[in-house]
Amino acid sequence: MTKFVRRLQKIGSSILVSLPKEWVEANKLDKSIEVELETSENTVSITANKGGRPSKEVMISYPLPKEENVVADIIGAYLLGYDIIRIKGKTSIPIEDREKIRNSMRRLVGMEIVEEDSSNFNVQFLLDATTLNPAKILKRIGSIALGMFNDITLSLISDDRSNLQTLANRDDEVDRQYFLLVRLIRSSMIDRRLAAAFNLENIDVLDYRIAAHILETASDTLVDIANSLSKTALQKDDLRKIYDLTKDIQNIHQKSIDAFIEQNRRLAIDAISSHRKFQKKISDVITSIEQKIQLPIDLLDLIYMFEQVSKSWSDIADLVKPVYTQ
Repeated sequence: MTKFVRRLQKIGSSILVSLPKEWVEANKLDKSIEVELETSENTVSITANKGGRPSKEVMISYPLPKEENVVADIIGAYLLGYDIIRIKGKTSIPIEDREKIRNSMRRLVGMEIVEEDSSNFNVQFLLDATTLNPAKILKRIGSIALGMFNDITLSLISDDRSNLQTLANRDDEVDRQYFLLVRLIRSSMIDRRLAAAFNLENIDVLDYRIAAHILETASDTLVDIANSLSKTALQKDDLRKIYDLTKDIQNIHQKSIDAFIEQNRRLAIDAISSHRKFQKKISDVITSIEQKIQLPIDLLDLIYMFEQVSKSWSDIADLVKPVYTQ
């Protein structure tokens, strides 16, 4: 970003400032053309092309270098906010890689293949970013994760664990929503109009990025818990202990997500306090287990993974800004 310094001038009753010549020429501006001004407490930003942000395009040349991966490149371009991704091959793209490209579209909300032949793909983001809502997407991720958690806790006291087999697919949906949220957040850092549409300041953008990553990581941990439970040899009494210990974690999750989205400091403190109480319960249980002659490692592993999930959700509450009195 290039910085310029200008001296304010007063003409009549108005205070004026000149725009940098380089910026005016680069954006093809002239007198009578409208620009958009956005003000905050001590800054003013001026945006050209008020009518709308031009589409961002990127070209991926095929074949790629050996160390590169076409799916990773597509996802990377998506996360960077590119609206059009063109994959251009010097020769025909092998069927295996064509299928990888098609499958990658299922992981990226809003991306569709609009043109395709044997050596080319044109992929386009078809959603209007300004109509999306980061808070709703974060809630959606949280809701999926909470459903995953609830099915896991029910499996602790049930002989039917078939629901655990669906967690990997639900984690895939978490990833889809996470990618979309990261795309919006990164785009809003570049396009202040988009940030304004989302009603996000710079610090909010950063916090959303952190909160989304925390939720995505917690969902991965839930899948690990489900996989462990699917093949565990623990007795029902041990599984009941875990259930009794962890059944209240969902309250930490609900309070943390609501506190973050509403920026409710009191609710955040309540969530953090609940997590501390949970940690105390875990400490007491582990102390009692460690006193046994034969230590059930599987039991400890599950308890620690549940604690990771609880801490992740509490960390989201930690992102809620404190309120300072003057």
